[in-house]
Amino acid sequence: MPVDARPRPWFLRGGESWRNPWDDYRWLRDHDPVHLVEDERVGRYVVLSRHREVFDAVRDTETFSSARGLSLDPDESALFEGRAAPIVMMDPPEHTTVRRIVAAPMTPSRVATFEQEIRAFVDGRLDRVADADGGEVDIVKVLLKPLPSFVVAHYLGVPAADRGRFDLWTRAIVAANASGSVTSAGDALFELMVYAGELIDRRRREPGDDLVSRLVESGSIDAEWIVGFVFTMVAGGNDTTTGLLGGALELLHHAPDQRSRLSAEPAAVRESIDELLRLTSPVQNLARTATRDVEILGVPVAEGQKVMLLFASANRDQREYGPDADRLDLDRRPARILSFGYGAHHCLGAAVARLAGSVALERLFERFPHHQVDPSRGTYAPGAYVRRYESLPFHA
Repeated sequence: MPVDARPRPWFLRGGESWRNPWDDYRWLRDHDPVHLVEDERVGRYVVLSRHREVFDAVRDTETFSSARGLSLDPDESALFEGRAAPIVMMDPPEHTTVRRIVAAPMTPSRVATFEQEIRAFVDGRLDRVADADGGEVDIVKVLLKPLPSFVVAHYLGVPAADRGRFDLWTRAIVAANASGSVTSAGDALFELMVYAGELIDRRRREPGDDLVSRLVESGSIDAEWIVGFVFTMVAGGNDTTTGLLGGALELLHHAPDQRSRLSAEPAAVRESIDELLRLTSPVQNLARTATRDVEILGVPVAEGQKVMLLFASANRDQREYGPDADRLDLDRRPARILSFGYGAHHCLGAAVARLAGSVALERLFERFPHHQVDPSRGTYAPGAYVRRYESLPFHA
């Protein structure tokens, strides 16, 4: 095959097609870094795959706007109007104003106070692995999906007595969101929205140290927007951590030397979490919309065109991370990773995700240093933007 041709170097993936996107990403970086796509519904858009162009675009919110949606769905932004738009679909200065209100509980120092609760939750779930007495379990079902739901419930201030219902709604909505139609969650979506309204009323009467309380106390954010914020936390804060943890176990399975190090020294995961985030890149890609005519590496992009940013490809760009960029190196301390975005839209929950991921992997290696996973029998979740295992066989 000539170097300037490759069948389907870019397409919206999902399910089994997430198994190995890396070869296509490398081809795009090397041969077509500003890839033009003609789509019947979306029209013409471009796909950026190199680190420099993705990094520049994600920081330039004036030229590459989030306000018209983060997917290729042209109707996405129509779902939200005015203040009902989620924070991820705001641009500065509105985005900056709202972010200041909710940022304080998510700082690394504040997040660190939550570590013991995360550890206790993880140990409770790993007790179920121990109860299997060496038999096979699905580690996604046992730990990787329940953990982020627990974390999101904590930060939203969901009382312990309500968390069983909250977990059921969360699972239904995350699955529907991955399928491309969150409205298919039906009753779960409606019940969560009703519950969010009740939670807002409760936090007006009984404020706590949580994000909903902060939004209520601000006095500048209306209830409709807070309900949307709750939904955004549920839809965006769950499958990403699942993707990090499943992807990390997959990486370590294929790098036995690095895995052996964590088996002998589980605490090393703390300093290595950004390397695992770089190579897993749970959010593989998101879109922006050009607000003006611009040219990227000689390719014209017209005002109003979508621009797809391949974070996962940028995170493996050998131009940024060297010729061994695809290799897991727990001693690498990568800078400017794009797993959480960058700049104004840097993920609000980055410190939480780092902590939850570190604690989960650390405890897993401490309790089961000789565990095995079987990625070849694992299955991938649907959804075009987040790469995560839906099931992953695990033996202690």
